[in-house]
Amino acid sequence: MKKIIASPHAPKAVGPYSQAVEAGGALYVSGQLPIDGATGKMAEGVEAQTHRSLTNLRHILEEGGYTLGDVVKTTVLLQDIGDFAAMNAVYARKRRRGFPPADKCVSRMRGASFTPFVNNLWIKLVCVAGFFHIKESFL
Repeated sequence: MKKIIASPHAPKAVGPYSQAVEAGGALYVSGQLPIDGATGKMAEGVEAQTHRSLTNLRHILEEGGYTLGDVVKTTVLLQDIGDFAAMNAVYARKRRRGFPPADKCVSRMRGASFTPFVNNLWIKLVCVAGFFHIKESFL
């Protein structure tokens, strides 16, 4: 059984998709743009955009009863890999507690078309969170 999760604090889905879907003990969160859900304005600069995208992820996770600490996989889409250090500094501050998730960072190649990016959009974040329990016999 699956359940649609939507937070009023994150930007509404603008297409035929959901902010998140919970299924099988995991929450699959759609890519979050750095848009303020209340104002509809996009943050400026890679640091501010990383912060806003993570805040949107947090709002959706919390709506589903999860936290950033429950995230087991993230994918970061960057406009320019040269912004990795700036993005990663903000990301590391937000994720400093608990076990860090498995991560993947993808950047578009210069001159190549990469649909998710528009002018002044530098980052998009996607994640999977879940409540996974280790059996006592493995401890």
